Amino acid sequence: MLAYGELLAFDRMAADARLAPDLPRRAVLSEMAGVEIANYRRLASRLAELGADPQDAMRAFVAPLDAYHDQTEPRDYLEALTKAYVGDGIADDFFREVAALLDAPDRELVLDVLHDSRYDDFAADEIRKAIGADPKVANRLSMWARRLVGEGLSQAQQVAAERVALATLIVSGSADEGAVRDLLKRLTNAHTVRMAAVGLNN
Repeated sequence: MLAYGELLAFDRMAADARLAPDLPRRAVLSEMAGVEIANYRRLASRLAELGADPQDAMRAFVAPLDAYHDQTEPRDYLEALTKAYVGDGIADDFFREVAALLDAPDRELVLDVLHDSRYDDFAADEIRKAIGADPKVANRLSMWARRLVGEGLSQAQQVAAERVALATLIVSGSADEGAVRDLLKRLTNAHTVRMAAVGLNN
C-alpha cells in the first residue's frame, strides 16, 4: 500500500507543480515528486527481495487509492499544498502506526521513506502566509481539509473490509473495538494539532 501510495504521490506532485505561481515554488514541488519516486523504487525493491512481485502486491490498493485522488483533485496551488500537508500527514501517521508493528529492516525502511519534514514545513509555511494575506482563505482550506479527511476515511474503511489481515495487524492483532478507537483517537489528535499549526479549523 505504501509503495503504490508513493507512486501515486509522484504522479500527483509532478502535476501539482504546474499549479505553483512561480518557478521557485514549482521547483520545490518537483523536488517533492522526485523524492516520492525514489521512495517507490526502494519499497518496490524490498518487496522483490521478500519474494513478492511488486505489481501483484500493489494491485489490491490501486482502486481505493486511485478513488481517493480522483475525488480530491485540487483546483489550485493552495488546495494542492493543503492536500499534501493534511492528506499526506494523516497517511504518514497511519504508516508510523504500522511501522511500529514491523520487524527490522522493514520498520526502518517504512519510517525512512515517510515524507521529509522539509516539505511539510514548506507547505505549512505557504498555507500560513496565504491565510495571513487573506484570512478568508482559512475557511475555504478548512472545508477542503475536511473533505480530504472524509474521503480518506471512506477509502480506508473499504481497504479494512477487504484486507482483514492488514486491519488485524494495525490493531496489534486484536479485533477489540477499544484498540480501533485508540488508533483513531491518536490519528485524530495528530490531525487536530496539524490543522491548528497552520491556522485551519477541524
